[in-house]
Amino acid sequence: MGLNLRGADAVVTGASSGIGAAVAHRLAARGCRVVLVGRDRQRLQRAADGCAGAPLCADVTEDTGFRAVAAAASRADVLVHCAGAGFAGDFAAMPPDRVAALTELDLTAPLRLTRAALPGMLQRGRGHLVFISSVAALGVPDEEVYSAAKAGLRTFAAAVDRRCARGGVSVTTVLPGAVRTPFFAGRGRAYDRRFPRMVEPEAVATAAVRAVERGRREVFVPRWLVVADRVRGAAPRLYQWLAGEFG
Repeated sequence: MGLNLRGADAVVTGASSGIGAAVAHRLAARGCRVVLVGRDRQRLQRAADGCAGAPLCADVTEDTGFRAVAAAASRADVLVHCAGAGFAGDFAAMPPDRVAALTELDLTAPLRLTRAALPGMLQRGRGHLVFISSVAALGVPDEEVYSAAKAGLRTFAAAVDRRCARGGVSVTTVLPGAVRTPFFAGRGRAYDRRFPRMVEPEAVATAAVRAVERGRREVFVPRWLVVADRVRGAAPRLYQWLAGEFG
């Protein structure tokens, strides 16, 4: 069941730039009061000014920041998990503290924030959780930890959806392909493939917000990426061959 966004309270993590900022702007355009969460104070303020939202400068992986965001999430009708980071390179050479930090930001923090938001949503009988996963959830070489975190997020979302479907709370998972954001600079390797082409963060935001309004459980951006997921489930060996050939 879709959610009427006009007058709804929304919290968006990772909203300083990229997908998070685009989602915040799209929600605001649909009539939401939006709290934008991010770590870069200047970029966050610019993003908030662009959609008349409220900036909340906080790091969800630190206790003080987490408590502030959790308090906002407990009052929200919509919670969108956009905050995330990646790492590209030899897994054996990945520093242990980077493994822990990436897992904390990409997986553990969304789980904890969902736990903070759910009681209020269920009590009110109204709410929507949005998880920005990735097509990397299908498994990407040299991005093993990121793939695992995004796959875990997708599975967690599905489990929460089954638990809360009768309580008025809906769940959407968004699985984008390559998106033109600062993500690739942060992961340590630029996007160097000619195919598939990058999409703009606004395309992901539009798909995510439309899914909330229409009550869709899972969306791929671009939509044709769902084919990769179907092939992986039905013919794993074929999928592995295709992934090796085309990436």
